[in-house]
Amino acid sequence: MEVMGLMLGEFVDEYTVCVVDVFAMPQSGTGVSVEAVDHVFQTNMLDMLKQTGRSKAKVQCSLSCIAVDALESTKLQSFEALNQRAVAVVVDPIQSVKGKVVIDAFRLINPQEPRQTTSNLGHLNKPSIQALIHGLNRHYYSIAINYRKNELEEKMLLNLHKKKWTDGLKLERFDTHSKTNEQTVEEMLGLAIKYNKAVQEEDTLSPEKLAIANVGRQVMV
Repeated sequence: MEVMGLMLGEFVDEYTVCVVDVFAMPQSGTGVSVEAVDHVFQTNMLDMLKQTGRSKAKVQCSLSCIAVDALESTKLQSFEALNQRAVAVVVDPIQSVKGKVVIDAFRLINPQEPRQTTSNLGHLNKPSIQALIHGLNRHYYSIAINYRKNELEEKMLLNLHKKKWTDGLKLERFDTHSKTNEQTVEEMLGLAIKYNKAVQEEDTLSPEKLAIANVGRQVMV
């Protein structure tokens, strides 16, 4: 079974696409292809997203859960006809059950134009034989994927390559620690001001509009 969705995000620069969310599409397929895309559903979904305060989000990418080695180029062609920078992200549900997510991103190669620079990264992942057979680097090319990490995850990854185990036991200078405390208090003050402003705005909204504005957000009761 193949399912399909659309990703929301923005274009950061010539080489970077930032994806923030994804929503499912009301279609699926049992073969290699997916039924026709419901453009009315996409339009209605965008209108509903604007009501939740996400007016900057754009439909830009197609998401397909099939084998990573087999990409359907005709479906991606329809998306690139609407948006030249459309990206296809493929998640393999079969291989992902082994403990790691098997995911890759692709764009089509235009045969009418000479291929130019498609990335500012200096390394490439070695493709599999199945991907080359299905047309990788001939009909479409792969794009490097990076994941957004929170502060705790970044600290954990940075701790993996410290020079000595005693680095975590070193004491900071008092002036450095004092500056850190001041920055923390200033951030807390800014959060308190934003929270007070949000509470005042909620008092002016009707229950229906308040429920729509809080869709997808964690509300503290």
